[in-house]
Formats: sequence, structure tokens, C-alpha cells
Amino acid sequence: MQPVIAGLTDHAAKLFGDRMAITMEDGVRFSFSEIDRLAGQVAAGLIGAGIDPGDRVILHLPNCWEWIAAYHGIVRAGAVVVPVNIMLTLEELNYILSDSGASAVVMPTQRCASVLATSPAVVVIGVGGEGGSIRFEELLDKGVASPSLRSGEELAAIAYTSGTSGRPKGVMLSNRNIFTSLAWTAVIHDRGPDDVILSALPFSHVYGNAVMNSIFLAGSRLVAPARFDAGETLRIIAAEQVTLLEGVPTMFYQILRHPALDGADLSSLTRCTVGGQTMAKEVMEEVAQRLGCRLLELWGMTELAGPAVSHHPCWPEVHGSIGRPFPGVEIKIADPCGADHDVPSDSPGELMIRGPLVMKGYWGNPAATSAAIDEDGWLATGDIARQDEKGHFYIIDRKNDMIITAGYNVYPGELERVIGSHPQVAMVAVGSLLDPEKGELAKAYVVLRGGSSLDEAALIDHCRRYLAPYKVPRSVAFVPDLPTTSTGKIMRRALRDLEPTLVASTPPARLPAGIA
Repeated sequence: MQPVIAGLTDHAAKLFGDRMAITMEDGVRFSFSEIDRLAGQVAAGLIGAGIDPGDRVILHLPNCWEWIAAYHGIVRAGAVVVPVNIMLTLEELNYILSDSGASAVVMPTQRCASVLATSPAVVVIGVGGEGGSIRFEELLDKGVASPSLRSGEELAAIAYTSGTSGRPKGVMLSNRNIFTSLAWTAVIHDRGPDDVILSALPFSHVYGNAVMNSIFLAGSRLVAPARFDAGETLRIIAAEQVTLLEGVPTMFYQILRHPALDGADLSSLTRCTVGGQTMAKEVMEEVAQRLGCRLLELWGMTELAGPAVSHHPCWPEVHGSIGRPFPGVEIKIADPCGADHDVPSDSPGELMIRGPLVMKGYWGNPAATSAAIDEDGWLATGDIARQDEKGHFYIIDRKNDMIITAGYNVYPGELERVIGSHPQVAMVAVGSLLDPEKGELAKAYVVLRGGSSLDEAALIDHCRRYLAPYKVPRSVAFVPDLPTTSTGKIMRRALRDLEPTLVASTPPARLPAGIA
């Protein structure tokens, strides 16, 4: 088939028909044929509402069946989908609405009034009742539209970055970008019709999107709860006979701490995937041992439409490595200081990517595009990495998170792996403190395992055994929990807002989701 997202559900319906494709949290299930019909109905409704090919349509919903139907309906109509995380505020949503020049928004009805008040010319499609200019159910009454098969190089989506260093940027992703990412994700992780995939990752995130879309090529069934809960995850694995569990490190940390883990039936699991942030090798090994299956690390980014580097279940196990690049993806490790040469093997440098996954650029921002992609097509990822002699890649840290102590480069991710290897540490994040003499110093924020008596001095001694003196954190704060994004990533920039407190209780085993 052509690398065009608009044809995905049609392709799957022809191959897999009435096989179950999606199981939502409330028990609602849809076959591949039903998803394809819904996508065609949404496409017809959008066309009837005046949405033309190339128009931008914002998709601002939590994980639900309407999200999937709307996503594939938008691209089937030839429009450009703009996924927006449901956790964003109305102010953030309005910025993306203005920046993208969107013609329509699909969103919960309780948020419709605000958008209608500020953007009266925009078609507001409300999900969950009255409130928008059109009810979502009305889109389903206009017939069924055939896929609008645009070329692989045409724009399919604009995915906005998190905006941690300023206003979020709109990443322009072509049909080929998205299709290549989901196709190789399916192949490299060996997904097939016998798989039942459990993922609470937001569909609006590029990896959650790749997981969701991969089922239409692989014929797998996706179980998609609205939010992550460690106890509920263990129950679903047994009840649905899940074979593949998708997650980020904080999800697995919470599963390890959950009291139901010891008695859980995990016999159906054959593999898990983890990405988004670094994870201590010792914790990865514990996850694999306790869950009884392979844990496959992966790496990707919004500018690459999702994963670009990972492991295959049949490859040798190399915990701590993100794996090898997908076929067709070129990688090099460049001098992080900007010198025009690559670094020696096993030395740290900036990870550079070239190939069919690289975005078309940033929407309406040619200066940012030129700064990110050089004239030879190499994308500067902003991640510091190294490659070993066997070709495995390792992420050290984000370039912008680097701490400079008395002129030395200190990478928080390296410290987090060492601290996370301590058997009494459940979770850790490392931030920086300003110092008048040395510029910056590393500070660790640590969540302890239940019953731990670990103190600051003992943890710093542990660090001294594995780290050079200038890398050792100067202080440790024991906290009950760590700030995370809606995808479960730890927000290092929010660490300074924590009030250091001694752990008095076990952190909640739930990640935020839904409308704030």
C-alpha cells in the first residue's frame, strides 16, 4: 500500500475485517471494519461542514474511541490533523489554534464555549453532548467518504512540541514520516495478529499515536485505558491476556511498587517496551525479572514522528541501550560543542538523525527549521548519546539539561542511572542549583521504596563509588513523588518547586489524565 495515513483503516478493514481492533476502558470494543466505517463517516461529516483538503483540524480529546475515529476521519478527508494534549490549558490551546490557523476543533463539550468566544469563525465540534457549533454525533449522519489518498510527501499532521524552552513549535509530519515510523515500530517490535497490546500512552503523543496506528498494519488488538493505574494495569494484563505492555519509566516504577504485583497473573506477557527517559540498568533488569518477559528500550522524538531506534525481541538483550536505528535511518554522533566533526567511538556527542523519519520542518518557522536541520538533511536532536563498538546506542542526557560544575559537564541522566541502581530507590530525578563559586551543582530528588531507611550521606557515598567527584550530587531531597507530564515523563524543570520532605507514605500509583 502507499505510505498514506488516510488509507490505513481501509487497508486494515480489507485484511482483518471483523477482528477486534480496539478495547476501550469502558468495555466498548470496535472491529477493524467498524473503525473504518466510523472514519469514513467522520470524513463525510467534516467535508459537509466545509473542511477542505489541507485545512488544519485540532484534535483535543482524552484517549477515547472518538479520538481514533476523528483522527482517521480528518486525514481521510484530506485535512491535516493537529493533535493537542488534553492536559493543556485553554490558553495553550488557543495559542496552537492561532499558530496553526486551524479551521476546526474536535474537543469535549465543556471546553467548547471558550473557543467559540475567542474564535467564532472556527468550526467547534463537541464530544459528549451539546455545546459546540456541531455535535460529534452529527458528523456520523452524512454518509461515508472514501479515503483522500494524497501523496506520501504531503503534510498529514502538525504535532506541537512541549514548549519547555519557549512557545511550542508545530512539527510538520508528512504521510511518509508517520507511516514509516508506525510500520517499522510494528516490524521491529514483532507485532502481529496474535498480539494484545496494552497502552495508556496518550494518543496525542507521537509514540502513543504510533502504537495506536501500528495495529492497522499488524492486525493486533489495542487495549487503551483512559489513564494509567498500576493496579488496573495488572488486572487488565490477566483479564485481556495482554502480550505487549507499552510504557514510560515511571509506569514501570509504579508497577514494581504495587502490592498486587506478587500475585498477578502475567503469564501472557511476552515483551514490554519503555521509552521517553533514561532508566537505570538495574531497574530494567528487575522489571524484566518481575514481569517475566523482555523489556525493549526505544528512543524517538516528535520531530521523527515517533520511535526511530529500538531493539527487536530476537536480538541479544542489552539493557541500558536504546538499540539500533530503524532501517533507512542514518545516525551519527557529532561534537556537542558544534565543531564540524564526529566524535570517537564510545565518546559522548549530539545524536544526529537523517532519513525518511525526519520532519518537513516547523510550521511557519523557517528560522527554527534551519537551526534544527542542516543543508545535508541531518536533524540535531538535542540528545547527548554515545555508540559502543558493537553499534548499540546509549542516551546520556538532553543537551539542554546539562549541568556545568566548575567547567565540567555533568549529565543528570548519568547520575539518575547511578542513583536509580540503589536497591532502596524507587524513582529519582536530578536537577541543578545555582552556586556562586562553581556555577551549578547537582541536586537529587529521590522517592524511596517502602520501608527504606536510606539517608543522604549513605546515598552520596553510593554515588562516590561510581562517579567522578565533580559529578557527585551535593545534596539529596527525599520526596513523596516527582512531577510528571501527562505521558509520565519526569519534569526536571519543575524540581525546584518541590518542598523537600521526608517520605511519610507511598506515592500514589496513578498518573494524571483527563480534563484538569
